[in-house]
Amino acid sequence: MASNVTLEAVARLAGVSTSTVSRYLSGTHPVSPDKKAAIDSSIDQLNYRPNLVARGLAKGRTMTVGVMTQEILSSFFNEAMRGVEDGLIGHNYEAIFVSGHWDPADEARRLTSLMGRGVDGVVLIMGGLEDSVMARHANGVPMVLMGRHSALEQVHSLGFDHYDGACRAVRHLVELGHKRIAFISGPPSRLDADERLRGYCDTLAQAGIPFDDQLVASGNYVEPGGVTAMNILLDRGRPFTGVFAANDDSAYGAMLAMHRRGIVIPRDISLVGYDDLPHSSYCIPPLTSVRQPLRELGREAANAVVALIEGRQPPRSALARLELIVRESTRALPA
Repeated sequence: MASNVTLEAVARLAGVSTSTVSRYLSGTHPVSPDKKAAIDSSIDQLNYRPNLVARGLAKGRTMTVGVMTQEILSSFFNEAMRGVEDGLIGHNYEAIFVSGHWDPADEARRLTSLMGRGVDGVVLIMGGLEDSVMARHANGVPMVLMGRHSALEQVHSLGFDHYDGACRAVRHLVELGHKRIAFISGPPSRLDADERLRGYCDTLAQAGIPFDDQLVASGNYVEPGGVTAMNILLDRGRPFTGVFAANDDSAYGAMLAMHRRGIVIPRDISLVGYDDLPHSSYCIPPLTSVRQPLRELGREAANAVVALIEGRQPPRSALARLELIVRESTRALPA
């Protein structure tokens, strides 16, 4: 049985020392290619499975990392969680996922629960926890905050420049000749949503286009919100030729609302989203969107939390680079 196979048996069959097998499995020291091949062959023949629990206990660890997202079903958070999971697997850590549902009180309870399970570290994906709450828990385990910035020294932050991303989206529409540009905003009092609104307003001002509050409606980052926001904008009767949606999910809702009213994208109205989720390449028409490297940042967060667990200091990263991906949902206005 695989459960009875020992490290010593693997070493004997491979013709190497037990310490060589141990170093190879832990990744602490390089092993020559011929020894690596012999160890891999021995592991396959014996169907050896390392006891990660025992290894973790020997190090005083559970080999688990708590990952708090906001919505498990969200395409945005799925990409980020996949990146974190990919990164942790490479270090033999397993993720325990919980959801905070954008409720700071619920987030605090979930974080306390993770700590009670003895996780070795925590990755927070977005969320609204106050610094004081994070500081209290970060004194107990390493903590990485993904998607926004914290001023706390004990919290390693990996953020996005939401303002710059919004500026890129609106500037694209301006450069295509659009002067009446509507905005489907995110949830009020959310830092990322506020920064995207600020980017929208500032880019209009730089282009000499006056701000019109009747061209702004909240979509709350969800598809039904995008439907509602687009219907509100159309029902107000203020003409517009371009729309910037604060995320792709609300852009999908806006597309549905326009489809039901016989509005053709981009012939009648150009549309830009934000996040560049995988589905955005397969919309009809494919959606122009601001790409956030969610999976890549998730992997970076995983590597950072493991480094902190192991007593190493991860490099302080700059804000993740954003990119406008132009597809068929936008077009230039006739001269």
